[in-house]
Amino acid sequence: MTGRRMGAFAADSLPGALALPSGMRPSTVAPRPGAMSVKVFIPGPLRAYCGGARELSLAAPSVRAGLEQLERDYPALYRNVCDETGAVREHINIFVNSTHMRDLEGLETQLASGDTLIVLPAVSGG
Repeated sequence: MTGRRMGAFAADSLPGALALPSGMRPSTVAPRPGAMSVKVFIPGPLRAYCGGARELSLAAPSVRAGLEQLERDYPALYRNVCDETGAVREHINIFVNSTHMRDLEGLETQLASGDTLIVLPAVSGG
């Protein structure tokens, strides 16, 4: 397998699911001028909760702050990502660039301008 490592998967082993096309335009939610810009990749099954956007742009210093901004701007999306306590739902994985947040500092993981958050629902079945 080639590509960036993503937990047990290589980013290119999932057909198009994690590929962020170059030149993709951010959604209508833009960060404040001078604030750091973090991209959030939204997978197909969750796009209905954010106006069909494939990618959102946030100004957030941490994963927790990014989720809080999603809660304000896209409450339906947030409810599908986090439960009533603010914890990420069991079947949702969040990656910072190519590393799962649980392998970093969880919700307290610090973000830098240019980072990408990838929201990835778990896939199971037989």
